[in-house]
Amino acid sequence: MAPDNRIAICPGTFDPVTNGHLDVIGRTSAMYDEVVVGVVNLPWRKGSTVFSTEERVEFVRNATRDMGNVVVEPFSVLLVDFARQRGAMTIVKGLRAISDFEYELELNQLNRTQAPEIESVYLMASAKYSFLSSSGVKELATFGGDIDDLVPKEVATALKERLSR
Repeated sequence: MAPDNRIAICPGTFDPVTNGHLDVIGRTSAMYDEVVVGVVNLPWRKGSTVFSTEERVEFVRNATRDMGNVVVEPFSVLLVDFARQRGAMTIVKGLRAISDFEYELELNQLNRTQAPEIESVYLMASAKYSFLSSSGVKELATFGGDIDDLVPKEVATALKERLSR
């Protein structure tokens, strides 16, 4: 597929998808004609996931249903290869803190060695989500914390069922 600067990839593990992820996806959908949310099938950095790939894809699909230019797909290849397959010239990610920047800078440099034609764009987290992470949500859910304002309702329900002690 020929690269198109109107198509962006928003990749992630989304285990689980949070309102912070959805904020970045929504803001990206306002800037690009098509947004492909790529759900990593086999995350290398994070090991096993709480939810299966199919569950994570479905959670993101349900949460982005009202965003007409967003499609959600699993992938299990290099991110830049996934972007090429979908014809995207841009990878969009959110940044919350300096630690995110350091990690993403390293990934960006590696991606550029593999696919110099694909650009990475970073959106700063909205202030109300700057603290929000999937791992933090999972920890709260495990110990009975209130996660209802942090993730979509169906995700909160599923997390409480799966992780509550």
